[in-house]
Amino acid sequence: MPVNLTANAIAAINGGDTNSKPLVQVLDIKLISNNQERYRFLLSDAVSTQHAMLATQLNDRVKTGQVRKGSIVQLIDYICSTVQNRKIIIVLNMETIIPDYEIIGNPKIFIESDTTAQKTLPDNNSEQPARVTNNNLSVRNHGNNMQSFRPAVQPPYQPAPNYKNHGTILRNEAPARIIPITALNPYQGRWAIKARVTAKGDLHRYNNARGDGKVFSFDLLDSDGGEIRVTCFNAVVDRFYDIIEVGKVYLISKGSLKPAQKNFNHLKNEWEIFLEATSTVELCPDEDGSIPKQQFSFRPISEIETAENNSILDIIGIVISVNPSVPILRKNGMETQRRIINLKDGSGRSVELTLWGDFCNREGQKLQEMLDSGAFPLLAVKAGKVNDFSGKSIGTISSTQLFINPDFPEVHGLREWFDRGGKNAASQSISRDIMPGGSRNEIRKTVSQIKDEGLGRSDKPDWVTVKATISFIKTDTFCYTACPLMIGDRQCNKKVTKSGNTRWQCDRCNQEFDECDYRYLLQAQVQDHTGLIWVTAFQESGEEILGCSAKELYFLKYEEQDDVTFGEIIRSRLFNQYLFRLKIKEEMYGDEQRVKITIVRAEKVDYAAEGRYLLDLTSKLSNQRII
Repeated sequence: MPVNLTANAIAAINGGDTNSKPLVQVLDIKLISNNQERYRFLLSDAVSTQHAMLATQLNDRVKTGQVRKGSIVQLIDYICSTVQNRKIIIVLNMETIIPDYEIIGNPKIFIESDTTAQKTLPDNNSEQPARVTNNNLSVRNHGNNMQSFRPAVQPPYQPAPNYKNHGTILRNEAPARIIPITALNPYQGRWAIKARVTAKGDLHRYNNARGDGKVFSFDLLDSDGGEIRVTCFNAVVDRFYDIIEVGKVYLISKGSLKPAQKNFNHLKNEWEIFLEATSTVELCPDEDGSIPKQQFSFRPISEIETAENNSILDIIGIVISVNPSVPILRKNGMETQRRIINLKDGSGRSVELTLWGDFCNREGQKLQEMLDSGAFPLLAVKAGKVNDFSGKSIGTISSTQLFINPDFPEVHGLREWFDRGGKNAASQSISRDIMPGGSRNEIRKTVSQIKDEGLGRSDKPDWVTVKATISFIKTDTFCYTACPLMIGDRQCNKKVTKSGNTRWQCDRCNQEFDECDYRYLLQAQVQDHTGLIWVTAFQESGEEILGCSAKELYFLKYEEQDDVTFGEIIRSRLFNQYLFRLKIKEEMYGDEQRVKITIVRAEKVDYAAEGRYLLDLTSKLSNQRII
């Protein structure tokens, strides 16, 4: 498709233009190596050419081939500077429109004359604004029926009627037109959006090769349902951090749009706004009822089972339990709080929601008090993060919002279901006991089938349920000392060693601390009527089997040296029948391949439920024989 470059772009930039975001072509690229690598371009508007220097942060565009000889690019941020008595364009930001294209026109080196500025600047005395068009400068060697290339970019340099003279540069000072968030794109010149702040992140400080800095973000929602994240750095933080309030409506303009970083940004928008020194943020004092307070996309808890790890979603459920808040030491040495609550809904599933930091003592404590008073509060979670470690769960992040008993349409239906019998309806937790593949509950196997069918020897682990009895537990090494520090939203859990007489050291975190954690590493034999196998039980499943924490059992055996009580606890767990959910996977030990069987969850047999299962199984077998 033939392309029309922005007419008179080179002359306009030399005349002081910095706003038109012209479409130009790269005719040549040359690497210049002085103290650092820099690239020099030869840019063309199909009539004139001029040299340009590429900002070093854009060097990768050339190295990766995004920009090469013949590329059609749009200049986003640029200035024209005088270097060694000649003008050169400094390209600070640009976008590649067409990576490879034939040379357009027969451009000549641009020579600035005394009248250049007058030609490129509008005539303030004229009733009509000076207008630059590309009708007469279109390329004519592509046939008579030439079509103009029309990317989603700002039109060619066409100043609006209202001008103010600022030396050699003329700027349009007219108010920008308000557009929907969904219409934003990096190729627009002047824009403004009117939107409500739905979430505001914490102020974070960082340190990198460029030095110290600070950053914060906030999310916007407009009347059309469009959402976008806005990010501020350093001096811009000082201007806007105290101004921005959740729930307020603002008029925002003069920011730059860049691709959203999806590892930090969960909103359904491919762009993100970065506010700059020239950006404006104005509070709209009059409430705008057309802009909703918040926007949700609730998912049933049952759908979390198939959700991808680290995905961000909204859920709503009835709070059925709240655990106490516990202190957690993060890797940076700072202490934070963690509290786990359980939610259920009408999908027949329940899920763990992990609250971090201020959520524990704010919403978490309020939920605890409501539950203690006999109420079952309803909780809506905006932007929870999916975790698939040993099952599926939801965790809070900095942009998460919690709403207790909100007035949403979804709330009324869920509350009605709960009051009409949902309170007593059975629900199965999707946290810590998921069996990927096949039927999640009843992949029943016997001990002998594990060996005879060669389970665990494929690329992926096998997940099965076995009804068996514990016949032996090793007591010499039933737990280990673990690192209590947090790495992200997970505990390190690596084994730690004594550093001196009192302190513990973690080689992974390279830190020392006064107290360590104690985690189960049980080795046990389980058997059924077909055979016997060795299994390993880690922290949660170890607590389910022994009924106490690893720390309590460790202090009982090694600190208090109460072998009698210790032995009674161990013996009381033998020859009890459990439903074990097992993960079976072949692993390398030295030079030998061994099948490792891990207990993911241990549940004492509910004989009423087990009886129903056996009756159902008998019925299925009978039907198969009849067929």
